[in-house]
Amino acid sequence: MSERRQHWNRHYQAETANYPLPALVLQQNQHLLPKHGEALDLASGLGANALLLAERGLQTQAWDISDAALVKLLIEAERRRLKLVTQQRDVTVAPPASASFDVIVVSHFLNRGLCSYITKALKPGGLLFYQTFCRLKRGNDGPKNPQFLLNDNELLDLFSTLLPRVYREEALLGDTEHGWRNRAMLVAEKIGEDK
Repeated sequence: MSERRQHWNRHYQAETANYPLPALVLQQNQHLLPKHGEALDLASGLGANALLLAERGLQTQAWDISDAALVKLLIEAERRRLKLVTQQRDVTVAPPASASFDVIVVSHFLNRGLCSYITKALKPGGLLFYQTFCRLKRGNDGPKNPQFLLNDNELLDLFSTLLPRVYREEALLGDTEHGWRNRAMLVAEKIGEDK
């Protein structure tokens, strides 16, 4: 078992008082989801995004390196009477295949080397819902390692071949006591075929 897998298994084996909520990018923009299709919650953790996608009627897969997280997700899915497929998978080694999903959701996970694979994994007309932490942030939310933090507008650059439909990144502008801080969110659509 890899060191990363062991780390995340320990993390998810801890008790959770309340099941986490889906990422805000998905909660606020779920009206953009298609009525049917194949969806992936990539690096799903406990799979709150996968549960929402399954509730919306999409054929949903949840992939994560932690089998401990996926066991909890399956228990929660059964409790909610939702069908979804889980797969213990290190997406940095085994990214999704080209043109395989209508929707991909990624939250609080950043591996810049995967971005082109994520783009290719969307079918034409497919949607990406992405949310993660920024370097310019108020407080200590998220990772400390800058490798896992976005630069200003970087999410737009990483997915520049997709058509942005929703983008939000407030950085440290204005009154930092209010607003949506510390993260960037993107909903983007794949137009046409890969080149």
